[in-house]
Parts: sequence; structure tokens; C-alpha cells
Amino acid sequence: MLEAILLTVITAATPLVIASLGELVTERAGVLNLGVEGMMIMGAVAAFAVTQATGSPFIGVAAGIIAGGIFSLLFGVLTLTLVANQVATGLALTILGLGLSGQIGESFVGQPGIKLQPIAIPLLSEIPLLGPLLFRQDIIFYLSVLLVGGIHWFLFRSRTGLKLRAIGDNHGSAHALGINVIRTRYLAVMFGGACAGLAGAHLSLVYTPQWVENMTAGRGWIALALVVFASWRPLRVLAGGYLFGAVTIGQLHAQALGIGIPSQLLSAMPYVATIVVLIIISHNRRTTLINTPASLGKPFVPER
Repeated sequence: MLEAILLTVITAATPLVIASLGELVTERAGVLNLGVEGMMIMGAVAAFAVTQATGSPFIGVAAGIIAGGIFSLLFGVLTLTLVANQVATGLALTILGLGLSGQIGESFVGQPGIKLQPIAIPLLSEIPLLGPLLFRQDIIFYLSVLLVGGIHWFLFRSRTGLKLRAIGDNHGSAHALGINVIRTRYLAVMFGGACAGLAGAHLSLVYTPQWVENMTAGRGWIALALVVFASWRPLRVLAGGYLFGAVTIGQLHAQALGIGIPSQLLSAMPYVATIVVLIIISHNRRTTLINTPASLGKPFVPER
């Protein structure tokens, strides 16, 4: 029973962790992309549609990543090249993604999906409890773990990561030092979109291998809150993602046990937890202000 619960927690947390990591890199570069929900849902429908057409969930995963990257490129053109408002553009991207995915996925509603099968690591997968939990998972889970370590190293141990953080702290000074602010922000935004698309692919190929309209169910907004909860640090994103995943699964088990609480309230628990976390963070403003990229959401127009 414990193993089954922990497995479902990991499955629920993986897309949150991946989407949050992508947004973390984007915000570290000083760009606020509120279109995570739209990019996730586009990744989900693209992954499901391509998997159904080709019969290969691995090709479907690649399609989800590409779909998220293309959507983020649209955001980049509007906000970085045309200097449109980042908040308004992100919200528009989410609305566009929800509508467009519903149109694309209309013919796939009710079709049985092809699930991305777990990959068992020899010997390690035989360890009691830990084996099935950590070493008998799908490839997207393994990618999420690699992303946590890779992004942490990139941001705090590499020269390129230092440049990206410098842009987030003060894009004017970074430009004066010869750093290409626009190009770096484009790459960060596209990386964030690719991660959101990968998270969406996990939803439609692993979490619930089928297509349901609006299947992201607000997870993109939770990912945005999770970045703030983690104080823009990758290792904290991992911990926070599993905390939110546990809350999500906890309300399902509470309903199954017949606890005398309205099911609507239990379904709202992950979002209530998001609000509570944001309130707690507001009481620790000093830490939050120190870690927040100073140029977050501010447009950069190079002098000509």
C-alpha cells in the first residue's frame, strides 16, 4: 500500500518538477513567462497525437518538447523582439494554448492511449521499496532527476550560468559587459518552453495515458508558484514538487477512504496549498527579495 501511494506521488510530482525547472531558468534570465499552462497543454496534445499516429511514445515525447519550444518561441518574439508586455503575453499564450489544444485534440477524445513504459535499471530495480520507486520508472522521471542536477550545476558552477544570472540581476550592466542579453533570454525562454512541453507529454503518456481537454488542470499555475516557493533554486524545486504531488494524491486517497469532507473541497486542496505557501513566503520577504532576479519581467531594449 505504501509503495503504491509513493509511486502515485512520484508520478503526480514529475510534471510539476519539470515545468518548474524550465520556468526557473526563464526567470533567472529576467523573463516572466505566465504561459506555462498553455505550453504544457500544447505539449500534452502534441505528444498524444504524434504517439497515436506513429505508435511510438518516444517520438511523442519529442513532439511534446518541440510543441512547447515553438509556443515559447512565439512568446519570445512578442516580448523580446517586439517588447510586448510579458504578463499580458503570457496570459494570452495560456488562453491560446487551451483553445488550440481543445481544437486539435477533439478527434482524440475517448481514444485509448499508448503508455510510456517504465525502464527497469538492472540490479538497482530489485532493491526492496527503493527499487520500484526510483529505478523502475519511465524515461521522463529519469530526465527530471538529471535536469535538477544539471540545472543546479549550470546556474551555480558554470560560466554561462553566471552570465544568465547576471542578466537576471541587472540586464543593463550585463549588456555593458558584452553579454548578448536578447539571445540569452531567447534560449532561456525556449528551454522553459521545452520543459513545459515535456511536462505536458508526461501527463498524456504516463500520468493518464489519454487525451482529455484541459487535462493540465491548473498545473502550470502551480509550477509558477513552485518557483517562488523554491526561491529560484533547483534543489528546492525538487522538494517542493514532491510536496505538491503528495497533496494532490492525498486528496484522492481521502476521497477513496470516504472521509466526510466534500469532494470539491478535497479537489481544491493542491490549490489551497499553493495559496498557503505563497502566504508563508510573504512572511520571509528578506530571503525572497535576495533571491528574486532584480530585472524579472522588465523589458530590455539595447541602445542603438
